[in-house]
Amino acid sequence: MITSLSLAFYSKVHPRLCAASVKLTAVCGFNEKAAAAAAAAAAGSLSSHCAAGETQTQISGDTLKGNIHKMHRAGRKIFGLILVFGILLACIFHSWSPGTSKPVDVRARLSNPIKKLLIRSTGANNSVEKIPYNIKEDVASRLDQPTCVCHADEKKIQLPFSNLLFPRVWAHNLDQAFLEFQSDPEGVKHHRAQEYSKFQQRSYSAADVLLVAEAMSPLQYPTQGVKVQPLKTILIPGLGLKEEAKPDHTVFLKATLGVFDVAATVSRVTLTGAGKQHMILSSPSLSALNRQLQFVTYTNTVFHPKTADTVEFATKGHTSFFIINVGHKMIPKLHNSGPQQEYNITALVTIATKTFLRYDKLKDLIDSVRQFYPTVTIVIADDNEHPQPVTGPYIEHYIMPFGKGWFAGRNLAVSQVTTKYVLWVDDDFIFTSNTKLEKMVDILEKTTLDLVGGAVREVTGYTATFRHTISVEEGGDDGDCLNIRLGYHHVIKDYPNCVVADAVINFFMVRTDKVQQIGFDPRLARKGHLEFFIDALGSLHIGSCSDVIVSHASKIQLPWTKTDMQKNYEKFRYTSSKTDSNIFNEIFYFKNRFKCMTSN
Repeated sequence: MITSLSLAFYSKVHPRLCAASVKLTAVCGFNEKAAAAAAAAAAGSLSSHCAAGETQTQISGDTLKGNIHKMHRAGRKIFGLILVFGILLACIFHSWSPGTSKPVDVRARLSNPIKKLLIRSTGANNSVEKIPYNIKEDVASRLDQPTCVCHADEKKIQLPFSNLLFPRVWAHNLDQAFLEFQSDPEGVKHHRAQEYSKFQQRSYSAADVLLVAEAMSPLQYPTQGVKVQPLKTILIPGLGLKEEAKPDHTVFLKATLGVFDVAATVSRVTLTGAGKQHMILSSPSLSALNRQLQFVTYTNTVFHPKTADTVEFATKGHTSFFIINVGHKMIPKLHNSGPQQEYNITALVTIATKTFLRYDKLKDLIDSVRQFYPTVTIVIADDNEHPQPVTGPYIEHYIMPFGKGWFAGRNLAVSQVTTKYVLWVDDDFIFTSNTKLEKMVDILEKTTLDLVGGAVREVTGYTATFRHTISVEEGGDDGDCLNIRLGYHHVIKDYPNCVVADAVINFFMVRTDKVQQIGFDPRLARKGHLEFFIDALGSLHIGSCSDVIVSHASKIQLPWTKTDMQKNYEKFRYTSSKTDSNIFNEIFYFKNRFKCMTSN
C-alpha cells in the first residue's frame, strides 16, 4: 500500500524563484526518516532558483539600489524559512531518534500499584516490612504493571501534516469496538473468559512458577536442567545435605507427576515410601545419606508430551523446590541441501507469492527473478475469478476459490514449500542487482534469527523497511494491551545494516518450518500484515536488513488510463467494509484477548 505526502512551498519573495515541491512516498506506512528527508529536500530547494528566460534590461543607479534592497529582503525571508525548517528537522530527529522513548508518568494513572508491586515482588515479610524505603521513580516507573489502560497521546501541535510529521500514539478500544455490535456483550465476555481459562490450563507448566531458594539452607539440589521423557526414569543429579553432625539426618522428597526410588542402596540408610510420590531417607551418618542421595531416581507416571513437575525437597526446618521438565525430545527438521562451499540459493530458498488481478505485474516479477535466480522455484497462490495459466520452468501455480483472500493465499503458498527457507514477495515486486538473497541466507545461517526482512524501493527512490516493535502489557481480567511502535531494538553485531525488530516489511525470508507452525489467519482476506507478526510474538526471532533491496512497480498512474482489471483490483483491495472492521476487532479482542491497542 502506498502513502504519498506532498509538501509544496511557493516563493513570493522574487519573481524568478520557482515553487519548490517535494513528494515523499512510503511503503506499508510512514517511516521515521521520511519526513526528515522531505523537510531537508524542501529546505534545500529554497536556496536555488530556476531560470525563467532571459530579459535584457537597463538598470539605472536607483533601480540597482532598489533591486539590491529587494534581494536583501528576499535573502532574509529565505534565511528565515531555512531556519524554520532546520528547527523542524531537529525536532523530527529528536522525536524519532532510535532507542529513545517518551517518559511515562505512572503516578498520574496508577497511584499506589508501584508500592504494591514492589512489596509483592520482593516478598516483604513481617521482619522487614516496617523498614521505610524511598521509591526511585525513574526505575520503578518502568516496571511492568498488571493493569494497562487504553490511553492515546493528546494532540498538541496543530500544523499542516502534523499527524505525519509528528506521529502521535493513537489508541483503539477493542472492548467498545467489538462488544457494541454484539447482541449479548456480557455473554461474549463470559465466553472469552472461559476460553482463556481453558487456554491457561492447557499451557500451564510448573516450570513457569516462581520458586525462591531459602537463604542458608543446608539442602543442595539442581536449580535447572533436569529433564525426563514421559513415563521414563532418571537419576536426580546434585541432591545433598550439608549440616552439622547429629544423631539422625533426614530428608523428604515429594512429587505430583511421578514417584521416587533408588537405583542402589547404601548401608545404614533407611528408606520409606520407595516407588511412591513421597519418599523419606534417614541415616545416623551424614556421609552415608549423601551417598544414598546420589542414587535417587524419579519416574514420570502421568503422561503429557510437554509439562513439568515441582519437586519438594526438605529436611527438618528447611524446605526447597526444584523443577523436573517432562517432555519428549525435540525432533529436528533438517534440510539436505547438499555439500556446498557457497550458498546454493536454488536448494535453500523457494520464492512464494499471492496474486490477484495482476498477471502483468506477476509476469514482470517472474522475469526479474529469472535474471538473477533462473532455477529457484516460485510458488504462486492464485484466487482470481478467471485464472490465467502461469507456466514456465520451476513454477508451481495453485488455483484457489475466487476471492479467498490474502492470508489464505499465504497459507497455501507456504504449505507447498520444501526448502529450508521461503522468501515472501508481493506480486508487483521487481528483483534488481541489489536483491541479494545470499545476504539473507547468510544472516539466517549464522545467527539465531528465524526471519529477516529486507527493504522495498519505490520508483521515487524512497526505500522503506517498515520496522516495528511490539509489546504486550498485562491488563487484568478485561484483557491485555497491545502496543505497536515504529523502530527496532538494536543493531546486530557483524551486520551493521541489520537490526532486531518484532515486525518488518512484506519482503522477508523465514525458516519454512517456523512460518508453517505460526500460519496466517485466513479471515484476513483483503488486507493484513502486522497480524502475522503479532501471532508470531514470542515465537520468532526477527531481523531487518536495509541492504537487501527489492523494487516496487510504479503505482503512479493517471485515473483515466487505468484498465478495468486495475479498477477491479483497487475495488477489492482498498474498499473497506463494516465486515472487515468487525473481523479485525474480533481477532484482536477475542482470539488474542486484547482490550486495547495503541500505535504511532
